[in-house]
Amino acid sequence: MRFLTADYLYPLHISPIKEGVLQISDEGEVLHIFHKRNEVSFDKLEIFEGVLCPGFINAHCHLELSHLKGITEEGKGFLNFIETVKQRNNFCKEEIVDAIAESEKQMIKNGIVGVGDICNTTDTLFQKKKNNLKYYNFIEVFQVKEDKIDETIEKSKTIKQAFRKKNLQATIVPHAPYSVPPRLMKKITNLLDEKDELICIHMQETKEENQLFEKKKGIFYNWLSKMGASPEIWDKRDKTIDVIRELANKKKLLVHNTFAKKDDITENYYCTCPKANLVIENSLPDYRVFDTDKLCVGTDSLASNNSFSILEELLIIQKNSGFGLNTLLKIACKNGACALGFEKFGTFEKGKIPGVNLIKGLDIVTIVA
Repeated sequence: MRFLTADYLYPLHISPIKEGVLQISDEGEVLHIFHKRNEVSFDKLEIFEGVLCPGFINAHCHLELSHLKGITEEGKGFLNFIETVKQRNNFCKEEIVDAIAESEKQMIKNGIVGVGDICNTTDTLFQKKKNNLKYYNFIEVFQVKEDKIDETIEKSKTIKQAFRKKNLQATIVPHAPYSVPPRLMKKITNLLDEKDELICIHMQETKEENQLFEKKKGIFYNWLSKMGASPEIWDKRDKTIDVIRELANKKKLLVHNTFAKKDDITENYYCTCPKANLVIENSLPDYRVFDTDKLCVGTDSLASNNSFSILEELLIIQKNSGFGLNTLLKIACKNGACALGFEKFGTFEKGKIPGVNLIKGLDIVTIVA
């Protein structure tokens, strides 16, 4: 049993506590919170400088792309980034496996305890079955051609089954509104079962995506038309967010939302990946439009980022939002856990096993705002 205390304790289900004490079992289960240090025998206290908060939740990640670190040209736009991702198969299996293992190690070192991870392959399965971190695996479907829909669905079902055989949570989800025709969206919805708690989808990541649906022209229109994409992708939708109506009545996590406006925001969960947005589009969302009780944070992939650090993402959000530390930590811990259904994570509530992070080097005046 341990009694941990720091300058401030951030339980996240209640207000921050100055010099609060967190009592945890040897297995990391939260047993009690003391509001004053003198409630605990001094010789039992482990006293730290900084703040204590629950483990971070990386709500959006592409772990299987870790071997692409450092090859993306910054600020070249989304379609250039897509060309980078296409290089994923130009590497040997050993390089891919080593990069995945190293990335998970980095996430653990950076205080991440849970991950919402996008999967197009089973490449990460060897690492995830070790249960070092808790994962919600989103088996992503990307197919713009009508005659390839059935083949794509069968492939995704095979991948999902591989994860579920290892008792890992896995749900088949659409990639983005521009990459899934209505018929494919319907098939994805029909595959959902009682184990599928959450639907994840990339949303409004680029201004060209909005232009595709609203104007029926532009860079995305030309790109998709050249590929022989189904015109129903844009003809059946007047706005990118129209796709939400096609999704099942399940909890939803909309990712990126870089070019979302206030009128676009619904009651769903939202995830921002600021470092990746700056690398790809050199843009950030207007954080004022989001409900901070529904906003999560992710790292995206090492193809669009140079690290798996939630703290680095929070620093960017803080500079561009004015959010206080309690709000930022809710975004990094509680909200992601709620979105992903990680019931034992996110807060220091009794009975949870959320992990404990110590954050040093913060200005005390700032952190209590």
